Amino acid sequence: QVQLVESGGGLVQVGGSLRLSCAASGGTIDNYGMGWFRQTPGKERDFVATINWSGGAHFYADSVKGRFTISRDNAENTVWLQMNNLNTEDSGIYYCAENNDYSGTAKQLQQYDYWGRGTQVTVSS
Repeated sequence: QVQLVESGGGLVQVGGSLRLSCAASGGTIDNYGMGWFRQTPGKERDFVATINWSGGAHFYADSVKGRFTISRDNAENTVWLQMNNLNTEDSGIYYCAENNDYSGTAKQLQQYDYWGRGTQVTVSS
């Protein structure tokens, strides 16, 4: 199974930007849909963004549309999440995930098979 490692999180002020990376090892991701989720203490893990196998299709949570961009480079075995105009509601642990059963986009937590350990994003007012 593939191993996913997120990076790029940190502390940023409202209105700032961060670029998260998800590096895969132990297998290629070129045949699979990928997703980003986030979770805050005491709350469920929520869908953020997903991208299909080729990068030609995307889907975003309503709360991040127009501000976040998911992308991938299969040659680098990496997926990114560019986050702009951040607000305090964007704070949380961001997780990268792979859907090993489907090459398209998916927004449900249960559809993903492999998960990273997460990277913390904190947006301060």
